[in-house]
Amino acid sequence: MKALVQDRYGECSFADVPTPEIGPDQVLVRVRAASVNAYDWHVLRGDPRLARLSMGLTRPRARIRGRDFAGQVVAAGSSVTRFRPGDEVFGDTGTADGTFAEFVAVREELVADRPAGVPPEAAAALPLAGVTARQALRDVRAGHRVLINGASGGVGTFAVQLAVASGAAVTAVCSARNAELVRSLGAAVVVDYRQTDVTTLGERYDVVLDLVGNRSLAALRTLLTPGGTLVLSGGGVYRGGSVLGPMRLILWAQLVSRFARQRITVLTATTSRESLEALAAMVAEGRITVAIDRTFPLAAAADAIRYLETEHARAKVVVTTEQ
Repeated sequence: MKALVQDRYGECSFADVPTPEIGPDQVLVRVRAASVNAYDWHVLRGDPRLARLSMGLTRPRARIRGRDFAGQVVAAGSSVTRFRPGDEVFGDTGTADGTFAEFVAVREELVADRPAGVPPEAAAALPLAGVTARQALRDVRAGHRVLINGASGGVGTFAVQLAVASGAAVTAVCSARNAELVRSLGAAVVVDYRQTDVTTLGERYDVVLDLVGNRSLAALRTLLTPGGTLVLSGGGVYRGGSVLGPMRLILWAQLVSRFARQRITVLTATTSRESLEALAAMVAEGRITVAIDRTFPLAAAADAIRYLETEHARAKVVVTTEQ
């Protein structure tokens, strides 16, 4: 099969590789679509270097890039009970070999049925970004004031909609070119970060979700109400070349959280079938939409990663195997 493979940090190629063999608890899926996440370019670069402790010291443990997928089951392991060949599914491989390929082997627990009304491209865009947004905002309630820094990215576009669906009033921080997008998703207030420093506005929020990592922890805490919650996830503006990168803020936050009155959470999203099914149901019912910036063919998956990394892509970038 064809796949985007990586044998060393900083390099990848489109090549022929063996179709994966499945274990007893896995399904083999013919990939129809896969989405790109910041995770992909971090692994491609092996950056920040401290993260290589988990990604692989000298080369990535997972050779094929990509995590999210939508496709059709073509084979099921002996202990698989929920799926059979022909089922249309979507999911997240976790940290295993990935989805920028014609086929992928995935554990049954990380797979969900794709609703008939949700196209493969939309379903493929849901898992990592959607689950991250859902878990980041699990404490949001009706009447809350929520600030989302990095609201026009993959996680951010889902986060705006999920917060609004919970009854919160959302302030979205993004560039002016993406203002209409986040307004269309339900943001009540949009702040252009190039023109206005949101920390100078004097506003306070019940929940602040930072997806960018361009503010100090102290600055982010000034945005919170006394009993507010700060959620840190990712570091979208970080462009590599460091031992710690966005992990510096995360490590400091983990230390400060032990003593702060406000709640500080460093989010590590965990995909489950329940979370996938909940998100897919919201899309199928029209309660949230999947915003897609661009699609690339599988042969150009490396270009899709570079586009997300360097071109300030809005919303989701998707790779498709069908023309």
